[in-house]
Amino acid sequence: MSALDLQFVRSQFPAFDEPSLAGQAFFDNAGGSYACLPVIVQLNRYYHQNKIQPYHLHPVSQEAGRQMDESHDRLAGYLNVLPEEVHLGPSTSQNTYVLAQAFAHVLQAGDEIIVTNQDHEANIGVWRRLAERGIVIKEWRVDPITGELDSSELDTLFSDKTKLLAFTHSSNVVAHINPVKDICAKAKAAGVWTLVDGVAYAGHGFPDVKDLGADIYLFSLYKAFGPHQGVMVIRQDVALKLGNQGHFFNGEYRHKWFVPAGPDHAQVAAARGVVDYFDRLHDHHFDASKDISVRASHVRKLLQDADAALLPQLLDYVSEHPKLTLVGPSDFTKRCATVSMLATEQTPQELAAKLVKQGIICGAGHFYAVRLLEALGVDPNTGVLRLSFVHYTSREDMTQLLEALDKAL
Repeated sequence: MSALDLQFVRSQFPAFDEPSLAGQAFFDNAGGSYACLPVIVQLNRYYHQNKIQPYHLHPVSQEAGRQMDESHDRLAGYLNVLPEEVHLGPSTSQNTYVLAQAFAHVLQAGDEIIVTNQDHEANIGVWRRLAERGIVIKEWRVDPITGELDSSELDTLFSDKTKLLAFTHSSNVVAHINPVKDICAKAKAAGVWTLVDGVAYAGHGFPDVKDLGADIYLFSLYKAFGPHQGVMVIRQDVALKLGNQGHFFNGEYRHKWFVPAGPDHAQVAAARGVVDYFDRLHDHHFDASKDISVRASHVRKLLQDADAALLPQLLDYVSEHPKLTLVGPSDFTKRCATVSMLATEQTPQELAAKLVKQGIICGAGHFYAVRLLEALGVDPNTGVLRLSFVHYTSREDMTQLLEALDKAL
């Protein structure tokens, strides 16, 4: 495998040439990544050249629709699913809401849904509300010390009434990567649908959804170098079971079934820019290949290897510092590059403010993971300090962060 050419990578992100961000080290990627150049160009071009109703008869309208279709096609390739299985909605929170309403019409009182207390609220709250309709909600609980889930507990949670298991690929706080493929296989053997929230994972490499075996996979493009859109993969058999949630006359257009508000034309068209970037990344580092699965695999590993090169340094620093407590596993092979921590002598907000003054862009709070923090005995009102990075983070950024932490502590 080729080593990541960081200079090339950063040339694809205009934020690194933005004067207002000069000298700033970006460690709040779990809240939203920088947008890559192809996305910005595509979005700008659409508003300049194609901002009319798509799919109508005029050539400009036809081109607008073609660009939107291309986004579905190209994202599907990198996710290893069919284009009609890719739905682009306004956000992952909105997408899960639509899904919950769809499931409410196919489930019966007494049917069971399993949720975790590891997820952020967008993948918990909508399912818990179905209890008002007689659906039984079971909770798959984390270890209160490690924040990790034990998949063997599913053997006691599953019953003949269990219909859906909703869980996260990786927590946005403890960052532990769950064994999704094994969990989905276990659920399938029990006749249970799976919904996997990949919001905290996808920015570190798009998954092969088919290989994972998930029935539904969700993530936010704005946390994966794209526009503010939620990607929702729904496999064909599940989509047919849930049925069209949009306008009845759009029944023949599968990718419109679960976006009842209608698509944001410009952002959907610009979403293909993420794949443009991935293709540029691939062709800069590897021999050209027309096999999309090969390209996707190469890019995924390139991104994850870049994270792994820096993550141990930050984990070791936090684990060994007498004034810090690491939240989540210390083994870098078991987690994403999102590192949460607590300080013994100051609140996360106080520590974050000191870092910000030194040019560190970071976040502090509960990050919608209120139930997880409560399970870990952490006050969600103050939450944790969270430092998150992706493949475009440099060693110089990491040095700046650690020196800032030294001074702040």
